[in-house]
Amino acid sequence: MIKSAIKSLLQADLTSVWGSVTSLHDFSWRSDIISIEILDERHFKETSKDGYETSFTITVVEPLMKYSFLMDNENLSGEWTGYFTQTGGGTEILFTESVRLKKWWLYPFAKWYLKKRQKQYVSDLRLKCERK
Repeated sequence: MIKSAIKSLLQADLTSVWGSVTSLHDFSWRSDIISIEILDERHFKETSKDGYETSFTITVVEPLMKYSFLMDNENLSGEWTGYFTQTGGGTEILFTESVRLKKWWLYPFAKWYLKKRQKQYVSDLRLKCERK
């Protein structure tokens, strides 16, 4: 299993950050996906700009504190968890990801790829939440 985490402070209120991360309807701020298909209250699919479909199952929703889901696609399966904390300067986020790869040849690139994706996601989130 490969694990990666990213922590950041956003200059935005907790409600705004939480709402952006957990909304399955407003994903226009995300530079990595082209669509989200909501299957039911706990299941959805994202399609990346590269055409990969990833299925998600929401496992934990603790409003304004913790959001977690399982994910699965042709290359990997795993879990993503986001922790949210209101601070005097905004909102602190901690996003962790643990994945199991389905193709052996992906292992040399996996840690780098996870870090890159996490940095892009936080950058997109920062632009969305801090531009107000």
